[in-house]
Amino acid sequence: MKTDDFDYYLPEDLIAQTPLKDRASSRLLVLDRKTGELKDRHFSDILDYLEPGDALVLNETKVIPARIIGEKSETKGAVELLLLKELKNNTWECLARPQKRLRKGTKIIFGDDLLLATVLETLADGITHVKFDYDGIFLEILDQLGTMPLPPYIHEQLKDQSRYQTVYAKNLGSAAAPTAGLHFTPELLETAKKRGVKIIKITLHVGLGTFRPVQVDDVKNHKMHTEAYEISEDAANEIEKVRSSGSRIFAVGTTTVRTLETVAKKHGKIVAETGETDIFIYPGFEFKIIDGLITNFHLPKSTLIMLVSAFAGKDQIMKAYAHAVEEKYRFFSFGDAMLITGEKNES
Repeated sequence: MKTDDFDYYLPEDLIAQTPLKDRASSRLLVLDRKTGELKDRHFSDILDYLEPGDALVLNETKVIPARIIGEKSETKGAVELLLLKELKNNTWECLARPQKRLRKGTKIIFGDDLLLATVLETLADGITHVKFDYDGIFLEILDQLGTMPLPPYIHEQLKDQSRYQTVYAKNLGSAAAPTAGLHFTPELLETAKKRGVKIIKITLHVGLGTFRPVQVDDVKNHKMHTEAYEISEDAANEIEKVRSSGSRIFAVGTTTVRTLETVAKKHGKIVAETGETDIFIYPGFEFKIIDGLITNFHLPKSTLIMLVSAFAGKDQIMKAYAHAVEEKYRFFSFGDAMLITGEKNES
């Protein structure tokens, strides 16, 4: 299976640069994965496809202001760090630019000595391990110095930083937003609850594993980086109750899919667990948990378009994406949404 098999044509003007004023006013392309039928709707219509007893599983991770810019203490050369995940004892895995000018022991100063980073190790793919020294509370310092780590295809300034957070974001730790959830409003979630839909929350902190590009020709040779997840006892019990009742599990976003399917692959069901996953889902994967998926439109040749192709079938996804391009849907993080639905998963 070749990476080029997951390429598609996308005019640049369809890449959404800013979020819509009303989160739920995005368009929604509905794909029935059993029949291949496509329907053009709006995101506020999502509840038409959910029944009482079904569950929406949300990723309640919260994006940290993970992009910080400083200067090397000796040369004053500019250095940008994108914080990916905390390792231990104030040591972080980061993407550094320009990495080639960093050596073990290099010190980087941020914000008039508010924050000092010492390079511990430089690895492949721009990954750098640094140790931070500071006085005070680290996340409060990041709030002062950092900015939201918007993807490189977004060139517009984000005026309201909260628009790169879901309305239910709670657990700090992500380097990118779980963007499928950006379409939900508190009102829409409350209406879902009143109609008998279960709202269940888990956490996966989005890091390099989610958005690192595939750089190999053969899909099977791509290696995912690990990302941390957590499923509480209550969440695990709720998910298993929904499954045993015969109702459906709708994952909100690919990060939710990866968390649920990671745990199910290990245990055969959903259990309470904290861990890390490097699961790579591409066509041929056997899904055990999810019955439906709410997602955004993903970059060509990315692991995310491979995941949705595994769930709905590559040919159907490519047909759906061609339709979205023709109908001028908005793509990527601030773009429109897609609902993949169909029969209950009997795995």
